[in-house]
Amino acid sequence: MSPAIHQAFHAGELAVQREAGVEQQAARLSRMAEPAGISAGMAGFLAERTVLVVTGRDAGGRLWTSPIVGPPGFLETTSETTLAVRGAWPEGDPLHGLPAGQLLGMTSIEFATRRRVRINGSLVAAAENHLIVAVEQAYGNCPQYIQQRVLSEEVEPTTAAQERPELSPGDTELIRAADTFFLGTINPDHGADASHRGGAPGFVRVEGNAVWWPDYPGNNLFNSLGNIAANPEAALLFFDFAAGRILQVSGAAAIEWGEAGRSGDDGYTGRIVRLRVQRVVSGRPVARQVAHRPYPRNPQLIP
Repeated sequence: MSPAIHQAFHAGELAVQREAGVEQQAARLSRMAEPAGISAGMAGFLAERTVLVVTGRDAGGRLWTSPIVGPPGFLETTSETTLAVRGAWPEGDPLHGLPAGQLLGMTSIEFATRRRVRINGSLVAAAENHLIVAVEQAYGNCPQYIQQRVLSEEVEPTTAAQERPELSPGDTELIRAADTFFLGTINPDHGADASHRGGAPGFVRVEGNAVWWPDYPGNNLFNSLGNIAANPEAALLFFDFAAGRILQVSGAAAIEWGEAGRSGDDGYTGRIVRLRVQRVVSGRPVARQVAHRPYPRNPQLIP
């Protein structure tokens, strides 16, 4: 493998690619992992969005994934490598008042058209209702596993969030019914990542105070799993689109390799990711869905 490929991927990503036997396929897509600014098309897409999912650390250093919302235009591309976010998290959200000088992973998604953009960079300035992000990577992702949704423009008044050390019965019920979540990971030496995960309801399993899910076939870059291979910190964000609420989970994750197609390996990849829950925050309201159409090729669940 050429030195340029080694620069495009960090050691964790290379290790997962090697274990999965897809090093050559990943090498052909290595340019996606190289530094790239926000294109004019991406800037236009971001300017129309009302939600940005962000992975970052709270004031105590714990990793969380959380949505920040605003009207169209609240995401402003001021240069190819600078994104201004004119909004903030409400009090009670674990990322409220997050400190500057840290790595961020971000995803902006339009559920109605199944389009998404991922942005990775550093938070260089943070003030009330205003964040400035220095962009390291910006690229589009395919619409795979995104359920089509139309969301209401109305959101209920903010209510107090509740934090606890373990999942409640209501949390477990929400997770087991979910067909969508966002996964936040970080390699402190290389960057943070916020990625979308989707499947049929029930593709995320709960066992006690642990959450696990199968890894489905994708682009073989393994940004998220590569980060987990290098550093177990991870954060999950679940949306209850029917009730208009979110659930945030922070913990430690690990990749479990085994026989493809075994129980729970719906994607037949041989990879399952298991997260040990350490902290949970629930109760923050978000927009409800008013229409929903499942992704037509969600893998069938394997009991």
